[in-house]
Amino acid sequence: MAALIYRMLKDESGATAIEYGLIAALIATALITGATTLGNALNTQFDGLAGNLNVT
Repeated sequence: MAALIYRMLKDESGATAIEYGLIAALIATALITGATTLGNALNTQFDGLAGNLNVT
């Protein structure tokens, strides 16, 4: 029984999968943040452009 527990504690194959999952989550968070920032900047630009075109 002690050998089984020791072998399970020494096994690192699951740690690699968790690390890849954390990296994927970090990349996804960075992409979402970048897309949101870019979208807000474009929205501000187009609002300004639309305001300049609505001269009556």
